Amino acid sequence: MDIAALSMAMSTTSLKQQSSLALMDKVKGDAEEKGNQMVEMLNQSVPHPDLGNRIDLKG
Repeated sequence: MDIAALSMAMSTTSLKQQSSLALMDKVKGDAEEKGNQMVEMLNQSVPHPDLGNRIDLKG
């Protein structure tokens, strides 16, 4: 294998690795955003007014 072919192969590998890392970074950012939206939605949810106020002792 000559130097030019080796250089091209290394360049291609580097490009693939960089694009893969960029894609993973985007996916991670999207997942964090969805998680934050979920936490915000759960914090804004209103619990049922009777939930936890009474205990049914008849069994």
